[in-house]
Amino acid sequence: IVAVDPDVIPLGTKVYIPGYGTAVAADTGGAIRGNKIDLCMESYGEAINFGRRSVEVYILN
Repeated sequence: IVAVDPDVIPLGTKVYIPGYGTAVAADTGGAIRGNKIDLCMESYGEAINFGRRSVEVYILN
């Protein structure tokens, strides 16, 4: 699951994020505005290892 701005990526859209894999835009998040996304990770350590970075998001459907 990824959090998105639904004005940019509609909820329910399947996306591919390099280094993360495929996900569904299923949340909006409190601070997600514009060209930002928030990825759901299995653990805090995994989130820290992935870090904050710029990536290209590919729309799959």
